[in-house]
Amino acid sequence: MASRRPLYQRIADRLRADITGGELPPGSKLPSEAELAAQWETTRSTAVAGMRVLVNEGLIVADRPRGYFVRRWEPMIYRPQREFHAPEPDLDIFRQRVAEEGDGRQAGQSIEVSIANPAPDVRDRLSLSEGQLVAVRRRTRTIGEEAYNIQDSHVPLNVVQGSDWMSPEDVARGTNRVLGELGYEIVKVLDEIAVRMPTPDEVTRLSLGPGTPVAEHVATGYTMAGEPVQVTRNILPGDRHVIIYERNKRIEEG
Repeated sequence: MASRRPLYQRIADRLRADITGGELPPGSKLPSEAELAAQWETTRSTAVAGMRVLVNEGLIVADRPRGYFVRRWEPMIYRPQREFHAPEPDLDIFRQRVAEEGDGRQAGQSIEVSIANPAPDVRDRLSLSEGQLVAVRRRTRTIGEEAYNIQDSHVPLNVVQGSDWMSPEDVARGTNRVLGELGYEIVKVLDEIAVRMPTPDEVTRLSLGPGTPVAEHVATGYTMAGEPVQVTRNILPGDRHVIIYERNKRIEEG
């Protein structure tokens, strides 16, 4: 049965087995296209096609002109439930999350703030009227030199205009606390998580390789009065995150 598979797929199968079996650990350099072609007594184009299968699966990366390497797996632990936790002084919640992992990696982020007409899904989630503007806070979060995730928050412009929420700098106490200071404390969040392929903008912002899916986590925050006040869209590359939710069974008294 295996011999009926196209040769390029058998090349990919062999390399995949070596990667998943540990013979080629993360960071290992793979044989060159010419070496694979000679090893399998085939053409270079067939060897390239076999490599491309593994690139599209996200198992290897092409780093030309150096060659192909087994992708390193250094995930960030992503805990949506931690958003309600106040960060340490002078340390925003993202940097705190990375620091808690204790592996010495350094976190940072670039921030852009703009005023925009909301996309239809944001307008619906915030119950905005036609023509009502939103403030958008776009964060691209990094660990070391690599972009790890995106967090884009949308709030009605009239809620945050003139406040620290609009600053294109880190807000150490957290933008959720700023909303609370403005009288819009978030006390409930609706979480929606979907897995999909990235948009062109997400590919650019996150430098995503071929075949890398993303998890989209949309969090809609509500005040005590049940008013939706913030929509945050988190984009998490599948090769850089593990999502962990903690759930506790409620024990009724009596």
